[in-house]
Amino acid sequence: MDAPGGGRPLSPLPSPPAGPGRAGRLRSPRGAAPAPAPPPHLTGLAAAVPSRAGPCRAEPSSAEPVRAEPSRAEPSRAEPSRDGPSRTGPSRTGPSRAEPSRAEPVPSRCPAMARPLPLLLLALGLAAAAKSPYQQVLQHSRLRGRQHGPNVCAVQKLIGTNRKYFTNCKQWYQRKICGKSTVISYECCPGYEKVPGEKGCPAALPLSNIYETLGVVGSATTQLYSDRSNLRPEIEGPGSFTIFAPSNEAWASLSAETLDSLVSNVNIELLNALRYHMVDKRVLTDDLKHGTTLSSMYQNLPIQIHHYPNGIVTVNCARLLKADHHATNGVVHVIDKVIATTTNTIQQIIETEDSLETLRTAVAASDLSSLLESEGQYTLLAPTNEAFEKIPRETLNRILGDPEALRDLLNHHILKSAMCAEAIIAGLTMETLEGATLDVGCSGEELTLNGKPIIANKDVLATNGVVHFVNELLIPDSAKTVFELAQESEVSKSTDLFRQAGLSSHLTGSERVTLLAPVNNVFKDGLPVIDSNMRNLLLNHIVKDQLSSKYLYHGQKLQTLGDKELRVFVYRNNLCIENACIAAHDKRGRFGTLFSVDKMLTPPTGSVMDVLKADHRFSTLVAAIQSAGLTENLNRPGTFTVFAPTNEAFQAMPQGELNKLLGNAKELANILKFHVADEILVSGAVTALVRLKSMQGDKLEVSMKNNIIHINKEPVAESDIMATNGVIYAVNSVLQPQASRPQERGDEPADPALEIFKQASALSKVSQRNPRLAPVYSRILARMKENSGGF
Repeated sequence: MDAPGGGRPLSPLPSPPAGPGRAGRLRSPRGAAPAPAPPPHLTGLAAAVPSRAGPCRAEPSSAEPVRAEPSRAEPSRAEPSRDGPSRTGPSRTGPSRAEPSRAEPVPSRCPAMARPLPLLLLALGLAAAAKSPYQQVLQHSRLRGRQHGPNVCAVQKLIGTNRKYFTNCKQWYQRKICGKSTVISYECCPGYEKVPGEKGCPAALPLSNIYETLGVVGSATTQLYSDRSNLRPEIEGPGSFTIFAPSNEAWASLSAETLDSLVSNVNIELLNALRYHMVDKRVLTDDLKHGTTLSSMYQNLPIQIHHYPNGIVTVNCARLLKADHHATNGVVHVIDKVIATTTNTIQQIIETEDSLETLRTAVAASDLSSLLESEGQYTLLAPTNEAFEKIPRETLNRILGDPEALRDLLNHHILKSAMCAEAIIAGLTMETLEGATLDVGCSGEELTLNGKPIIANKDVLATNGVVHFVNELLIPDSAKTVFELAQESEVSKSTDLFRQAGLSSHLTGSERVTLLAPVNNVFKDGLPVIDSNMRNLLLNHIVKDQLSSKYLYHGQKLQTLGDKELRVFVYRNNLCIENACIAAHDKRGRFGTLFSVDKMLTPPTGSVMDVLKADHRFSTLVAAIQSAGLTENLNRPGTFTVFAPTNEAFQAMPQGELNKLLGNAKELANILKFHVADEILVSGAVTALVRLKSMQGDKLEVSMKNNIIHINKEPVAESDIMATNGVIYAVNSVLQPQASRPQERGDEPADPALEIFKQASALSKVSQRNPRLAPVYSRILARMKENSGGF
């Protein structure tokens, strides 16, 4: 049988006959014999009461007949109804009026029930939680529809189409499927029907044979074709069968050519097609396990089953619409397509498709043919010839000529599991064989990859998976050069800078390097002028060897192409190389790695003393350091953070105090040591308050406010002046240790009792009224007056 195509309505076919027994099959009359037992998967409290781990609770809605309601941004609050849903499902003795129940409060989120459950209900809930994803979604739809009566399911319908879905918690609140708006309608759950004058769907469908059941569940065309092809006696007679019955719309969507080939030879072609939709045993949705196959009744050819976590079940990539309709001789599942036999592997599809000629050559060169012929369940996103033609010839030739890059490229187009288009109703992330991930989603009828609708042909089924044709090549990072990685990220301006400096060859060849590329925001005022100094600086942004940030460690030394040594600093909230901190996850290419950093790197040029001496702003500080005998300390190897007062800072001190300080070597050394910490702290590590112990012994408090570093609440004039043995911050004030700060009241040390008393003035009135505290209050007040002359 040929694969179904798209197409014209089923106009040549006559309307299906009424058939025997059709008139009384849709309802069980009152007073009749007891109705057959309802399907076991829908009975009992487990279908009406969610477990703790089950779907979210359904809020009540108006107790009206089954109807459709428009999509809204939030689920509507409904008034409580007098007649609630039956807690126990349909009665075995026939339909009955549902017992009243009070409406439950509207939940604000989708968590499971928080209130305690009786032991019996908890056990039933745990049993429900073990059900298949389809049954869990169906249970959620029942919960959402129960206020309309027993056995009513809420169904989401895409506006402007006939596509319907049982609703899960996320879809219920978003009111969207594949980004398109939906309306909510309320229908009888599978296996139940309405009764005139009764609320909801209290009656179980009468149990009949498969042939009769087909007409009840919306597959009358399948019923008609079963009659024409002489399949009817078999599905009316004894046995145990499962039929995946195409809906009436599925038959109508077949192309005229395909349909003609079937109906022109009903005893062979049509019969074989129908028998391929059948299995010679009873199979319910709980038995339809993901990735399994069933042997059809046509030459035992396999039928592929996929049961996805979102509750979607597909049969050869056709979606189950109405499942688990029990019959006396089996089960009926209604599907949305006429399925075709498949005997080709993914590799055989590649070999026979003219539009995959370039892919065929690439697969042969990469030795992936054996994988694509092997047993398994894969999804191949097959790039067409057009997709390869869109890639620059130089890039394509480089990849095709590099076996490792080519293998990564092809593996990036293979997903680890079979993903049918019908199963994608929202965005999800899927892992490829190459190890990276792809964002697979949908927009209306179109599938998307990484947000772009590039899938040209979907759901070409193979024996070992499914093929989707794509019209753009998906090149993974692992097959790209560093230059290509940088051009496609937030460091594109850096690539222009390296290109202007004539350094592109280091980033496009097979040299193992790591590029430290400043993000575009660093150059918001324009790119710097390229001269010899800038070129040397850029060379120091290229590290020898291909690195990974997760293997970097504190104190590690990195060699650059400019023959500089860079240090790695690992902080609680950042990873920095000298003054530049990594701003995004690194991208690892074929031969090089890209580190995006938050600023231009400034490699150290000398010791702390060397840097201070070379900067005229610190001439007074240099003299003070030499006078205090600290020169050797700041010249030796170490890890210092120096808050260096500028000349302006010293000039701001009273002249007498400055002279006194500079004339007392011991006091001067004490003050200067208070400006030095024995660890390196670059500005990128400061996001909150950081406390450093100074060499003097007291703590220094470093903080960030309005993107400016502050030291002991004093703003820093310049940050991250790198030295080989530390980092320097320029400050415009001389920091004072706690013991050296002038007292607020004369020279007398502060009295803790007075301080507490002063800070808690509100207690003074209480003290005056309290007989026990009044004398103490008077004495403290007198002492304060003596020390301050009153206040």
